[in-house]
Amino acid sequence: MQYLISIIIGYFLGSIPTAFLVLKKKGIDITRTGSGNVGAMNTFEVSKSRLLGFFVFAVDFLKGLLSVILIKWLYPDEFIYPALSLLFAVFSHCFNPWINFKGGRGLATAAGGTILLLPYLLFGWILIWILSFAYKKDILLSNILATPLTLLLVLGKPELAAKYALNQPDVNLLILFSTAGLLIIFIKHIEPLKEIIQTYKSKGLIK
Repeated sequence: MQYLISIIIGYFLGSIPTAFLVLKKKGIDITRTGSGNVGAMNTFEVSKSRLLGFFVFAVDFLKGLLSVILIKWLYPDEFIYPALSLLFAVFSHCFNPWINFKGGRGLATAAGGTILLLPYLLFGWILIWILSFAYKKDILLSNILATPLTLLLVLGKPELAAKYALNQPDVNLLILFSTAGLLIIFIKHIEPLKEIIQTYKSKGLIK
């Protein structure tokens, strides 16, 4: 029953299509505009409003945060239940059942939950992202590079990651959660990755 409750709460919170609802009030279908991504970055690019972009990011962040807090309140001594809740929050955000399984890329929602659940992963991702962005000045490319490299960071020091994780979970469980979450996020970045590769090819930077 604990597993089911965790899944349902996380899935429901993650499925709130923040960007879609915000721009719908302005007569814009974000799934058909800009990149089609239902997230903060496309909200900003479509609306040209930093305020709306930040609002979408903040709400999506809270979706992940609440998915962990609520389950932690119900089951305070466990890692697996809030981890499962966050995982399904990210999944339903990325593949939203209310908008034909379209969605965002999961970064804000994942960040909201991992700040409590697994801060080692979040801060590692941010550090790698900053280094990548400082070098290439490309947000999407930094997102793409940071995601698999963060997994390697966790795999390299799983005991350290577990030490600072919620309730210091079993290392194998932590690795499983990290791999599943980062895989979902990476899958949502495959199309942007293809576009980046095509752009680099057109410029003759790669063959």
